[in-house]
Amino acid sequence: MAEVNKPGNSQQWFLSSPALVLFLGLLIVPLALTAILSFNAFDSARGTLPEYTFGNYIEVLSDGYYYELFLRTALMALGVTALCIILGVPETLILARMRPFWQGTFFVVILGPLLISVVVRTLGWSIILGREGFINSSLISLGIAQRPVQLMFSMTGVVIVLTHVMLPFMVIAVWSTLQKLDGQVAHAARSLGAGPLTTFRRINLPQLMPGVLSGAIIVFTLSASAFATPGLIGGRRVKVVTTAIYDEFLSSLNWPLGATVAVLLLFGIVLVVVGSNRLIERKFKQVFA
Repeated sequence: MAEVNKPGNSQQWFLSSPALVLFLGLLIVPLALTAILSFNAFDSARGTLPEYTFGNYIEVLSDGYYYELFLRTALMALGVTALCIILGVPETLILARMRPFWQGTFFVVILGPLLISVVVRTLGWSIILGREGFINSSLISLGIAQRPVQLMFSMTGVVIVLTHVMLPFMVIAVWSTLQKLDGQVAHAARSLGAGPLTTFRRINLPQLMPGVLSGAIIVFTLSASAFATPGLIGGRRVKVVTTAIYDEFLSSLNWPLGATVAVLLLFGIVLVVVGSNRLIERKFKQVFA
């Protein structure tokens, strides 16, 4: 049979150039401009100055207020990630045991939040979480609470809404790993006397860990960089890094300081992703070796 001619390096670059140009134009260039802006000096009377300094980074890294913001954002993202793991893994396992018709139906339900605008979805949650919303009305009617629980403008409400938004990403990540597993291994363990819990803990869970870790990375990064949900549900009482960036850009008009906080947030997320990727690679080598 005749060999198929493979494109050379020049042809590969030519074919991929439109995607590269789009990638550079929409991602790399804005990030580079933001990084450059973070070094600009700022004066409250004259605005952004054509002078470069490390003063913005010194101001952020020496101020305990920003450490509190980053810590609050990290704890929020970790809480959402933990809830998505607790809810998403069992949900995916149950979904895998359903018939194809019900799998498709519940997949539409699970992915539904991704099909709705983030603003519309968040405003809907603000109605549900309000003092006279569905949750508080139900709690009072059932006698669980004597007065409305403060869910709006609180970290609890932000975590609830973000968990609802991020759960589909965890389900998709675990589902993709679940499809690669060999069910005969679990059946063999059961036939040798292992109970359901032992089989899940010793056989299924280790094989699912790459998917769980992949989903955790996605959920953590999206939660840490979320703006609409903390801004609308948390309001001014729950301030995180993204809302602080918004305030610096549009309220204080201190663009260099806002760019500095944005760069540090990006740097922190990259560190988490890189560290987690190494952990995932090790898990893949252990499971699929």
